Amino acid sequence: MNISVYGLGRVGLVTAVCFARKGYTVFGFDQNVQLIEQIRRHEAPFHEPHLADYINETVRNRRLHLNEENSESEFIFITVGTPSTSDGGIDLSQVKRAAAKIELAPSTVKRIIVVKSTVIPGTARMLADTIFNKVPNNGAKVCSNPEFLREGNAIQDTEFPDRIIIGGDDHAAMQKLEGLYKDFCGQRIPPVVQTTFENAEMIKYASNAFLATKISFINCLAGIASKTQNADIKSIANGIGLDPRIGDKFLNAGLGWGGSCFPKDLDALLAYSKKVRYDALILKATRDTNKRQWKTAVTYAKAALGSFKNKKISVLGLAFKPDTDDMREAVSIRIINQLVKMEANVAVFDPAAMNTARKIWGKKVTYAKDPQECVKGSYCCILATEWDEFRILEPHFFLTQMAKPILVDGRRVYDPKRYRNAGIKFFAIGLGPVQDDGK
Repeated sequence: MNISVYGLGRVGLVTAVCFARKGYTVFGFDQNVQLIEQIRRHEAPFHEPHLADYINETVRNRRLHLNEENSESEFIFITVGTPSTSDGGIDLSQVKRAAAKIELAPSTVKRIIVVKSTVIPGTARMLADTIFNKVPNNGAKVCSNPEFLREGNAIQDTEFPDRIIIGGDDHAAMQKLEGLYKDFCGQRIPPVVQTTFENAEMIKYASNAFLATKISFINCLAGIASKTQNADIKSIANGIGLDPRIGDKFLNAGLGWGGSCFPKDLDALLAYSKKVRYDALILKATRDTNKRQWKTAVTYAKAALGSFKNKKISVLGLAFKPDTDDMREAVSIRIINQLVKMEANVAVFDPAAMNTARKIWGKKVTYAKDPQECVKGSYCCILATEWDEFRILEPHFFLTQMAKPILVDGRRVYDPKRYRNAGIKFFAIGLGPVQDDGK
């Protein structure tokens, strides 16, 4: 079976290589010539575990074809970007261009157009009505099929999804798409929901909005806990997470969420809510809580040091989450910009995002080759991303390397008691004042 994928970004490329690796013949298209050449050289254009191996295998065995026209693809996935507009909505221009290009391409089969890009309710129906249904006997049918991939786990989430959502108004097309996934997943097929275009599109936004709200909620409680004697948000989160109605996922207090999905999708849902004249107060609070959360790290560091001027401050972790080089809306950007503004000498290290960081700050910060070089001689260290490489750092590491052992744990990966007992001035999100010591 032939499959086409229009848009080879973080969703499209992973989708393409996973289908190709399962034995499908996949035709991938992207307007970015440099990206296409990288893939042809068997290089991963961004950091994602196992992606380079999948590219190498599928390009080498000719299961993945790049920018080669094909008239026999029964399923055509639209996975292009939907960037934000100035008012927080989404720009559908790439989606419309991809749809128009697909409509004009010759075909020898009846095609099912699968909109996997994240789009506001009504978009897939609009594409069906204005593009694919306007040509007599076109035969193309449209389905909405949102993705739920986590950066750093995208290949696993593609190969072993926890649910498949299919929206549309043509039962036969939806059944065929479900059949494709049954063939792809085999015996590990997850629950499949067939629903309307609008419901499928809304499910994507609702999922990300709920997870973002859950994080902002625990960060709000962390703020209260930080003002409460002998309180610790980790213990509080553990206690409420044992309630099966709540669960323990996404209850890790920290410096806030970032990335390409939560900020953009929450803004888009708020813009859509405004369009339909509904005041989404909870979503506004979720966004506003997150916008101020990063400041906690700077506040703690300033409380310990006073002035930052001409003092080395180290930041461990730049990507918005571990196992990716993606720095879009990363809290590290706001933290480091503020430290630079306050005349600190900032040193940074991240296992994957250093090239991205150089494009952001140029010569404004120092780029370390490893954690040791990053913290050596620093007056304060801020942990901004919870990479496994940082989780294993012992108190002795900070005590022996730093000019002053001041540590701000922005992701709650270290044991406060252990690090304080070792002699480190330790600050952490949601950790209240301790009565028996002033640290």
